[in-house]
Amino acid sequence: MKNLALSIIALLITFSSAAINRNGTENTTVLESPCVKTYLNTTINNSIVTIDLATIDRFFKKYTSLKKYRSDVVVLYKNRDYKSIWYDDKELIEFASLLYSKVNQLENEGLKFNIAYKDKIAAIFNNGTAIEITKTEKELLLSSLYIFYAKKVFQGLDVNKVQEIGWFLPQKTTSYKILLDSLLAAPQLLHKNESQLHPQYYKLRDALIKYRQIEKRNDWNPIETDLSIIEYNPGDSSKTIGQIRHRLVVLEDLEKDSKSNIYDAELMEAVLKFKKRNGYKPNYMIGSQHINRMNIPIEQYIKTIIINMERCRWISPGLAKEKELIMVNIPALKLIYRKNGNNVLESKVFVGINMLETVIFSSSISRVVFSPYWNVPRSIVENEIKPAIAKDSSYLTKNNMEWYKNGLRQKPGPRNSMGLVKFLFPNTYDIYLHDTPYKESFDADFPEFSHGCINMQKAKELAYLILEDYPDWPVDKIDQAMDGSKETTCVLKNKIPIHIGYFTAWVPDSGEINFYFDIYHKDYRLAELLFNEETH
Repeated sequence: MKNLALSIIALLITFSSAAINRNGTENTTVLESPCVKTYLNTTINNSIVTIDLATIDRFFKKYTSLKKYRSDVVVLYKNRDYKSIWYDDKELIEFASLLYSKVNQLENEGLKFNIAYKDKIAAIFNNGTAIEITKTEKELLLSSLYIFYAKKVFQGLDVNKVQEIGWFLPQKTTSYKILLDSLLAAPQLLHKNESQLHPQYYKLRDALIKYRQIEKRNDWNPIETDLSIIEYNPGDSSKTIGQIRHRLVVLEDLEKDSKSNIYDAELMEAVLKFKKRNGYKPNYMIGSQHINRMNIPIEQYIKTIIINMERCRWISPGLAKEKELIMVNIPALKLIYRKNGNNVLESKVFVGINMLETVIFSSSISRVVFSPYWNVPRSIVENEIKPAIAKDSSYLTKNNMEWYKNGLRQKPGPRNSMGLVKFLFPNTYDIYLHDTPYKESFDADFPEFSHGCINMQKAKELAYLILEDYPDWPVDKIDQAMDGSKETTCVLKNKIPIHIGYFTAWVPDSGEINFYFDIYHKDYRLAELLFNEETH
């Protein structure tokens, strides 16, 4: 009788084996016998992974440090009807190893591999390890690893943290399930994915590699200074000149090091490149401020690049494809107007300072106002103009101002603080982009600062370019509207996006990285969040 029972079980096993296809997956027509199903489940669990909500919950109860990724992991499996992501038959798919390799190279992205359970994750790819780990655990560890990587590289810091440090540009959102689909279909997107990250990110990543190579060469010796010498000019000779020459070779502003201590024509061109890249007035004088800039430790340059790579994670990659837009980079004190993929105008700007910092945000220019009134903000009236009136009763007359509707305004004219044209975009910060009567200040050694608005050097040129496709606004009409006699408004048919950002490192189309002064000290706060971040 016992032998008969064993024979029946063996026969059932034979039938059930036929119900498993050649790929090792369970056929939907398996026998319903409970004893056979028990046997089959035992066999199949050694070859494939089945996932459900209960399994996911058990996993995150065990791996509690990964619990923050649970909701995103659930979405991944729900999108795939709870089928395995990382296994094909009995083996891990090739993309799993590729993802793990990229995570181990996170330093190239300016990030750290600081996820919990590193030893367990490493054991997935190490057949000789003594660490015991089930296939289900491997599956869910890899899914958690993917979410960790995608959040770190493609999304960046949490939006609430970003806004806490004063960044109000629209922050992009990332669909991790859609991203995973694209990566599985085209794994090369792990290396470069401009549908997820602005092209500037990858330019900065290249710069990071370059500056880390400089650091490894250990060729960043301090430039010695002579306190008795205020500045160096072409023709001067000094040991310091030779050290400056070498530093500019290291930075690739100069092609080769002649070892000369004389400030010659070759060095003059290199100094101009360095100054242009670092936001200085373009001349040949080398002062203590320039030497101090060159003496910034290489690791600080590296941190600055990493900080700005993080900022690039927050912005939409679609900005690079917009047909028309205006970008203002506050630290660079520069405005760029892009049209049809080209920079058609660059202009110096002034921005706010101290308690009147220009806000980082986006909007759209809807109107151009010629010969504008300046409606003086109440804070300026109370803190500056009323005290001035108290000292000089003719102050308003001298400054072409008048009381109007319970406020104060400055009438149109060549000395109006708005200049001869302003560009309006809706915002709650009372910030405008406008002309200024103080054009000479743009050529000063040290920048002027505004009350928060953006004063631009080439406002008239911007008006010409914006309206060049408006037949009703030829150049002569624009000039006439800017004669300062009366306020005239042009409503734009097509609003122009304007993005006011904050980047202390930026790589322009020329390919040479530019560094700018952290005038609002925002790098320091962001560095605290990035470099002191707790383990994920």
